[in-house]
Amino acid sequence: MSLNGQAIVCSFPMPLGRRFEWHHHDEHQLAWAPEGVLVVRTEWGSYVLPPARALWIPAGVSHETSASGVAVLRSVYIRPRGCRIDWSQPTPVAVSPLLRELIPHLEGNELAGSERDRAEAMLFDLLVPLAIATIDVRLPDDDRAREVAAALLENPADGRTLHEWGHDVGASSRTLARAFLAETGLSFGRWRTLARLQAALLQLAEGLPVGLVATRVGYRTPSAFVAAFRAHTGSTPGRYFN
Repeated sequence: MSLNGQAIVCSFPMPLGRRFEWHHHDEHQLAWAPEGVLVVRTEWGSYVLPPARALWIPAGVSHETSASGVAVLRSVYIRPRGCRIDWSQPTPVAVSPLLRELIPHLEGNELAGSERDRAEAMLFDLLVPLAIATIDVRLPDDDRAREVAAALLENPADGRTLHEWGHDVGASSRTLARAFLAETGLSFGRWRTLARLQAALLQLAEGLPVGLVATRVGYRTPSAFVAAFRAHTGSTPGRYFN
C-alpha cells in the first residue's frame, strides 16, 4: 500500500465465503480482482466482475463485496478532492492490459513525486466506462415467499411451479404471487428469470460453456437461455464479458 499521491492501493485475499458486508468509503474506490470473480451489490444492482472488468464505486455509495469462489480483491482508493472523475453512480470499466499492470505499479512505495503524478494521471485516462445491464434480485419480506426465493437462488434450475412451491411452504400460489409482486416489484416468473441470469453471469465469468450454463440454471435449450439473456442485457452470453 502506498500513502503518497492521490491513489491508495490495497490488496485483500478473498477465501471461499469471505464477504465485506454493506459499507461505504469516504474515498472513491476502483474494485478489481486480478484473480477470481468479484460480485459487488449496490442499490443500482449487482455487478459481476471477472479480471477483465473493474467497478468504479463513488465515495459514499453503500455496497457489499463478495467473490464467486476464491479471489483477490485489489482496491484503488482515490481521494475525491481534485479527482478528475465525477461519475455519480457505480460504473463498470474495462481492465486493459496496461491498466492491469498499472494498478500493482501504484501499490508500491517506490513511486513518489512527479513519477507518481504521471502514473495516477494515466490511471484516470485508462478508466473507460462500459455500458452493461445490471441484475437486481431482491428478496421478498414475506417469510414463505422468501423461503421460495432463497431456494431458487441456491438452485436456479428448480422448475417447480408457484402452485407446487405453495404446497411446500404452506401458502397459496396467489399469496406467493402477490408477495413477489408487492415486495420485489417483479412477478414470480420475472423474478425467477433474473435469479437464473444472475447465477448464469457468475458461471459465464468463470469461463464455463454457454450450453452447460444454460442447463445448470434451468433452461431446456441453449437457444432459450440466449434469448432470455439477450432480452435483459442486450448482449449474447458469449459477448457479455468481451
